[in-house]
Order: sequence, then C-alpha cells, then structure tokens
Amino acid sequence: MPRAKRGNKRKENRKKVLKLAKGYRGTKSKLYRSAKESVERGLNFAYTGRKLKKRDFRSLWIVRIGAAARLNGLNYSQFMHGLKVAGIELDRKVLADLAANSPEAFTALAGQVKGALDNQPRAAA
Repeated sequence: MPRAKRGNKRKENRKKVLKLAKGYRGTKSKLYRSAKESVERGLNFAYTGRKLKKRDFRSLWIVRIGAAARLNGLNYSQFMHGLKVAGIELDRKVLADLAANSPEAFTALAGQVKGALDNQPRAAA
C-alpha cells in the first residue's frame, strides 16, 4: 500500500485559513502560523458576538416597549402582564417595532391591555 502524504489536503487547509485572514495586518495575513492563530481568535469572537447580539437586541426591544408603555400610562411589567391576561401573543420584536413605527397601533394595544387589567379579579390581601 502506498504511503499517504498530506500534500493536497494541507495546501487546501492553509489556503482556507489564509483566505479567512485576508484583510488582517502584516504577518497575520501572510504567514500560516500567525494567520491560523488570528483566524481562530477571530472566529471565537464571532461566535461570542452572535450570542451577544441576541442579548443586545432583546434589551433594546425591552427599552423601546417600556418607553412606549410609559407614554400610555403603564410600566413595562404591567404592560407585559396585561398582554398575557388579554391573551395577546406578540413577541418583543414585534411590539418594539409597533412602538417605534406605529405609535397609534401601540396605543390601541395599550388600551386593550388596560381593559384586560381592569377586568382582572383582584387577589384578596
């Protein structure tokens, strides 16, 4: 059986890494070892960034919904609880979009929420 050498595979892997390192400065885009380290590090940051992006957007949506709810005489937690009581199943992304782009629709929604909260039976203290 002939001896297997890594010629083609090694060249393909190196080309792939150097392609990913394109745009890096100096040695990091030219030499394989440095490029490999930089690319791995960059891919780690990209992975983390994708998770942080979700967190950041959810936080932004909550801020927008809270601001719009306050304009309608409710705070964020009251508004979200009212949505649940009213049986309105809109996610935060859609609610934030309504708050930012069509305040009149959000006001109508807040009216429904207030109605649902007013009709809700109070717990005995």
